[in-house]
Amino acid sequence: MSVEYLHESEKIPSNVSLEEAIPAAVFKAEVQTWAKRIGVEPREIHLRPMKRKWGSCSSSGRLTFNTELLTKPAAFRAEIIVHELLHLKIPNHGRLFRAVLKSYLAKWGIASA
Repeated sequence: MSVEYLHESEKIPSNVSLEEAIPAAVFKAEVQTWAKRIGVEPREIHLRPMKRKWGSCSSSGRLTFNTELLTKPAAFRAEIIVHELLHLKIPNHGRLFRAVLKSYLAKWGIASA
């Protein structure tokens, strides 16, 4: 798995103070921790500004997350991280995907929206 480090496109949104945001390296460590729990290994983890979504997972195993997640509460970040990592096992949003997502979040004490 490769981990890309913070670069120009991963900067914290200008309306957020640095005190409110976690470092990109901490976020990526959260992704790696969840990947181990789930039993998957993303090929790449990236952060970049995204206008319409919190994250995406490519068929090649590349995970991309919205930099705005760096400013969100840990439980919200975890829900997005688990959602994207599960796509490495289950590519769609069908009944099985939703059930597995719910079970992982419940197992670790995270209420899903």
